[in-house]
Amino acid sequence: MTKKTTYDADSISVLEGLEAVRKRPGMYIGSVSRKGLNHLIYEIVDNSVDEHLAGYCSEIQVFLEKDGSCTVSDNGRGIPVDLHAKGVSAERLVFTTLHAGGKFDDSVYKTSGGLHGVGSSVVNALSTYLDIEVSRDGYIHHDHYERGVPTIELKDGLLPVIGKTKATGTKINFLPDPEIFEKTRFQAEEVKSRLHETAYLNPELTIIFEDRRGEQTEHVEFHEENGIVGFVEDLNKNKEKIHDVIYFKGESEGILVEGAFQYVNEFHENVLGFCNNIYNAEGGTHLTGFKTVFTTVINNYARELGILKEKDANFTGADVRNGMTAVISIKHPAPRFEGQTKTKLDNQDASRAVSKVAGEEIVRYFDRNLETLKSVIGCAEKAAKIRKTEERAKTNLLSKQKYSFDSNGKLANCESRDPSKCEIFIVEGDSAGGSAKTARDRNFQAILPIRGKILNVEKASIDKVLANAEIKAMINAFGCGFSEGYGNDFDISKLRYDKIIIMADAAVDGAHISTLLLTPFYRFMADLIYEGHVYIAMPPLYKAMPARGQEEYLYDDKALEQYRKRHKGSFTLQRYKGLGEMDPDQLWETTLNPETRILKRVEIEDARMASSVTEMLMGTEVPPRRAFIYEQACDAELDV
Repeated sequence: MTKKTTYDADSISVLEGLEAVRKRPGMYIGSVSRKGLNHLIYEIVDNSVDEHLAGYCSEIQVFLEKDGSCTVSDNGRGIPVDLHAKGVSAERLVFTTLHAGGKFDDSVYKTSGGLHGVGSSVVNALSTYLDIEVSRDGYIHHDHYERGVPTIELKDGLLPVIGKTKATGTKINFLPDPEIFEKTRFQAEEVKSRLHETAYLNPELTIIFEDRRGEQTEHVEFHEENGIVGFVEDLNKNKEKIHDVIYFKGESEGILVEGAFQYVNEFHENVLGFCNNIYNAEGGTHLTGFKTVFTTVINNYARELGILKEKDANFTGADVRNGMTAVISIKHPAPRFEGQTKTKLDNQDASRAVSKVAGEEIVRYFDRNLETLKSVIGCAEKAAKIRKTEERAKTNLLSKQKYSFDSNGKLANCESRDPSKCEIFIVEGDSAGGSAKTARDRNFQAILPIRGKILNVEKASIDKVLANAEIKAMINAFGCGFSEGYGNDFDISKLRYDKIIIMADAAVDGAHISTLLLTPFYRFMADLIYEGHVYIAMPPLYKAMPARGQEEYLYDDKALEQYRKRHKGSFTLQRYKGLGEMDPDQLWETTLNPETRILKRVEIEDARMASSVTEMLMGTEVPPRRAFIYEQACDAELDV
C-alpha cells in the first residue's frame, strides 16, 4: 500500500539566497557538464564586455590558473562598492542576490548581454570560492566568498580597503565547485574560440588569454580591427572565395544592425547570429529577418535580369544561401532570449530591424556591384539545379526501402505511435542488437541494428552517402528526411522518436563508431542535435562483484579507481568487451531502463568550432588531426 502523504503549508520549501542556484544549476547555466563549466567564464567576461559597450573598458584579461581556477579582470569603472539602500555594499548585493545589477538601469547600460542580473551571483554560488578586487575611486576594495557565502565581515556595510591605486576595474578569481560540476577543468580551445568571437564583434576591444596550467604558459592576444569582416574572412580562410566580403550596417527601431557575408565555392551554409555579443546557437528572429529579406532581394534581381523566367519558380532560401558564410550582429536595448543561456532570440522587432537595414543596404551594394550580384545569383542557380537533380536521385534511392512502423529491414520498432514517448536505439552489431531487442521495453523502445563502422560522410560524395544502406535505414526510420546543405526537405516535425540514442560499446572502438554516427547527424540532420533529440548511451565498462556486499556497475576507469579506494576487501571484476556480452537483464538495468540508465545528450556550443573540428577529425588531412589530438591529450579519458 502506498503511504499517504500530507500536502500542506509545511510541504512548501523556500530556497533562500543562492540555494536555488546550487539546487538547480542547469536552470541558470544550461548544464553541469563542460559546457556549463565554461559558461561560468562567459558570464563574468560578458559583464566586462558590457562595460566596453558602455565606453569604459578597453582590455579584458582571462587567465586559466595552475590551481584550476580562472581569473577575469578588466579596466572598466569597477563594480560599485558604495553603500546601497539595502544597507550593504553594492558589490555584495551583486554577488549574493539574484536579479541584482546595473542591467536594469537604462542610463547605465544601453545594451547588455546580461538580462536577468543573475550571472555574477550564479558564478559565485557554483564556485568553491570567489575572490574579488575592485579598483575604484583611488582604492582597491576586497571581498571573498565560499560557495556563495561571504567570509569577510563588512564594516558599516562597506568592503575593506587593501590598497591604493590610480587604476580602475574589476578582478575576479573563482574556482568551480566539484560538488556541482562533472568536470572542473576548463576547456581552453572552447574558451579561446568564444573570446576570439567576442574580439571580432568588438573591434576596439583587446582580450588577453593565458593558459597557465601547463609547463609553459600559453599567451594569446585577440584584437580584431576589421571586426566581423575579419570574422567572415577567418571562417573562410581555407576556402575558395567567389567575391570579397560584403559589409553593411544601419539602425532601425533603436536597434543597431551589422552584417557581413561572403560566398565560397562549396555547397554549405554557415550563418551565425549574435545579439549584444552573445552567440545565439539556435538563431532567432534576427536571422529570420536576414534570411527572408535576402531571399526576396535575390529573387527580385534574378527576375529583373531575366535569369528567372516568368514560368520559373523562385529560388528557395536554401538555394540563395548555399555557399554563404555570414555573421549577423545586432545591439538590442531590450532583448528576449529563450533561457538564461541565450541560445535563441525572440524579439519580433529584431526581425523587422534586420530586414529593413539589410534590405536597403544590400540593394544599395548590388546596384553598384553588378558582377558580384551575378556571381551570387550564379551560386543560387547552381544550387537549384543540383537540388532538383538530387531530389530525383533521392526519390529513386529511398523509394526502394519504404518505411513501415511494422517492419523496415532489421528495425525492431516499438508499439507506441506517440513520438513524444518513443525512443530508438542505434546499436552496432547483430549480437548487441539481438540482446537489445530482447532487453528493451517494446512499448516505447525501438532497436535499429547497424553493421560495423558506417561510412565516413566527411570523406564521401553525396551519392555514396545516399546509397549507403545503414544511412538510408536511419533516414527512413527517423522520418524527417535528409538535408544535403542545398536541399531543404528536412522536416523535424515528422520525427518519429523523441530520443535517438547511439548505443555502442564502452571501449575505444565504440567511441569511434559513435563519432562516425554523429558525423551524418551533424552534417545532414543538424536540427536533431540542436533541438536535443540525440543521445549517447553510457553502458558500463566493468562490473565489480565483492565477496561481501552489493554488486556495482562501473562506467569507466575513473569509477574503477574510485571503487578500489573506497572498497575494503576482495572483489571479482568483470570487464565487458561489448554490449553483446551482457545478458538482457543486465543490458536493461544498465543501459535501457529510463530509471537507472545514464544518457549523455549531444549538444553544440560553438557552431564555428564544431564545424571546423568535425572537418579536421573526420576529413582527409592528417597533420591537423594529429596536432589536435596531442593538444587535447590532457583532457582525454583513455580506456586502458
